[in-house]
Amino acid sequence: MFTAVEGARVPIRMWADPATVEDAAMRQLHNVANLKWVHGLAVMPDVHYGKGATVGSVIAMRDAVSPAAVGVDIGCGMSAVRTSLTAADLPDDLGKLRRRIEDAVPVGFAMHRTPVNPARVPGTGGWTEFWQAFGHLHTGVQNLRDRAQAQIGSLGGGNHFIEVCLEQGGPDAGRVWLMLHSGSRGIGNELAKRHIDIARKLPHNADLPDRDLAVFVAGTPEMEAYRRDLFWAQEYAARNRATMVALVQQAVADTVPGVRFDQPISCHHNYVAEETYDGVDVLVTRKGAIRAGSGDLGIIPGSMGTGSYIVRGLGNETSFHSASHGAGRRMSRTKARKTFTAADLAAQTDGVECRKDEGVVDEIPAAYKDIDSVIRAQTDLVEVVAHLKQVVCVKG
Repeated sequence: MFTAVEGARVPIRMWADPATVEDAAMRQLHNVANLKWVHGLAVMPDVHYGKGATVGSVIAMRDAVSPAAVGVDIGCGMSAVRTSLTAADLPDDLGKLRRRIEDAVPVGFAMHRTPVNPARVPGTGGWTEFWQAFGHLHTGVQNLRDRAQAQIGSLGGGNHFIEVCLEQGGPDAGRVWLMLHSGSRGIGNELAKRHIDIARKLPHNADLPDRDLAVFVAGTPEMEAYRRDLFWAQEYAARNRATMVALVQQAVADTVPGVRFDQPISCHHNYVAEETYDGVDVLVTRKGAIRAGSGDLGIIPGSMGTGSYIVRGLGNETSFHSASHGAGRRMSRTKARKTFTAADLAAQTDGVECRKDEGVVDEIPAAYKDIDSVIRAQTDLVEVVAHLKQVVCVKG
């Protein structure tokens, strides 16, 4: 259940203990809740400080949207696929499987030498029309089309990952799942930064408590341009994940012939949607949150050593049909690098085939909140469908 924090234009509905949220994040939440366009604000149990708006916040606005509250990785999200395999079907050498996935999907700053043939991505049509729409995006990104095409089907870095997981408990214990987390790569970032800069300069944003909360308002050319680019980037992110799913499935099939795959589950967790609550049409920004409408399947990952959850939404309107997007960080990347070593990372990812070097120490499990506690804090938002534990993790 949520706690209502008063003292702003609208109450802050929190599925986290306010006493455990850092002061800087609470100030951000109050700043958002005092914006004149805000219809409501819901805060997820993985909440933590972000740029402008906290990660783990759901902001419902009337006739307005804040591009910084969406974030720069527009459309970032998750995909998961259950396979016909069980743990016994996996090769003894999981390093071979990890390397096969890394060969199939570029990670970090890498991209494909030539764009992935859309014919390799079943169930996703409309590629010609999608790329034709690129010519209508912000003029500042028109020289990036070739790069954007080459990055479709690539992972990126930071907290993005590809995993091979085993289902925990229940009748399907040991069933193998594939899971990945990625977004709109460089093109989403470029579009977001340009629109954030435009919003900051608009006169109606001059007196905001935080320049990163600058908004576009309905009926203006700036809003129209942002919505066009935003929804295109969200589609790019979805197509990027669909392409990676196809590539990872082929990598697994090359390693374990005869495998079959269920239909993928996919969800954004940095995005905007047009929805209606209390009879009011609003633009809902989920920054580090997934849609959890009644029956919606979603994915809530933990860290690279702790496992993840497949969930089903319960349709709770007080959260604007939302739930958390993950465990959420409990310390910054900088602090994690200063606090932990590669040896600590190796110990905390024991039993997982993954990188264990200094380059990914900032992704160490101890830098994240406890995923089981996060799940328990939102039992009125989602029900657990499956608990997964990774055995292979690919990081950028």
